[in-house]
Amino acid sequence: MTHGITTAALAGFGTGLSLIVAIGAQNAFVLRQGARRHAVLPVVAICAVSDLVLIVLGVAGVGAFVNAWPAALTVVGFAGGAFLICYGVLAARRVLRPVPGAALSTEGAAAGSARRAVLTCLAMTWLNPHVYLDTVLLLGSLAADRGDLRWAFGIGAALASLTWFTTLGYGARLLSGFLARPAAWRALDGLVAATMVTMGGMLLARA
Repeated sequence: MTHGITTAALAGFGTGLSLIVAIGAQNAFVLRQGARRHAVLPVVAICAVSDLVLIVLGVAGVGAFVNAWPAALTVVGFAGGAFLICYGVLAARRVLRPVPGAALSTEGAAAGSARRAVLTCLAMTWLNPHVYLDTVLLLGSLAADRGDLRWAFGIGAALASLTWFTTLGYGARLLSGFLARPAAWRALDGLVAATMVTMGGMLLARA
């Protein structure tokens, strides 16, 4: 039983990490705050706690819903797979057609007050429809597939979020020079594209 819990938690950690590392507005904001060493703790805390709340809702709600309607896994699998592939295609497009000024700026004025940083982070987290698909629907459905071990899967995913945002926020200062280069963002987007398309294809194949 212990081995099964550990396996489910590690699966949740790996799945959660593969979804969270996709470079988007939220991650870019955490990178900027980390590189500028401004309001890093509250920003990291907001991201990690928000993911925890959404993952809990996903594991609890989707699990009960799937028990009542097993076909929901197929529906979510198709929707999630299509979304991930589209996300990967957009990332690949950014690699081929980089956006001017996409490099991380770490010079100049500070990122503003801590209050502004907190409000911005909250908006990027809770007003982003993708976060609900990733945590509540996608992770929730994958957790439900684990049956009685779904909470171990959810805990693993939550730990992945905490690990990622802590590393991103406090490690960004070490990468400030690297992240100032447009080529760095193209490399990151290339990795995101490959990961998202692969995961999307796997979800569609299992649906």
